[in-house]
Amino acid sequence: MSLVLIVDDSPTDQHVMSRVLQKNGFETMVASDGEEAISIAEQSRPDLILMDVVMPGMNGFQATRKLTRNPLTASIPVVMITSKDQDSDRVWGLRQGAVEYLMKPVADGDLLATVKARLG
Repeated sequence: MSLVLIVDDSPTDQHVMSRVLQKNGFETMVASDGEEAISIAEQSRPDLILMDVVMPGMNGFQATRKLTRNPLTASIPVVMITSKDQDSDRVWGLRQGAVEYLMKPVADGDLLATVKARLG
């Protein structure tokens, strides 16, 4: 069973994404900010990380950059899921190491298709 780390400061978004993934056979963990995400990723080595951008403390861009440059977590794909919809945000997210950039709200089917595609 693949493990997906959901990083979002919204408990509602955490719950919605967790429910969709768990109903489809994925195990999930959640983090509420970038610092917590890095700690969990280093300890648990999830198969995929879904990363919000706008969070208190370390934002998703900063956390993604740290994760993709850390030898312990560099092989974990990061998919950004955010309400930041400017082309410059998308480009910046991908430059930080994200493999994909999705806009909120993400339809359940799109979320599932992206996760499945990234996990093979």
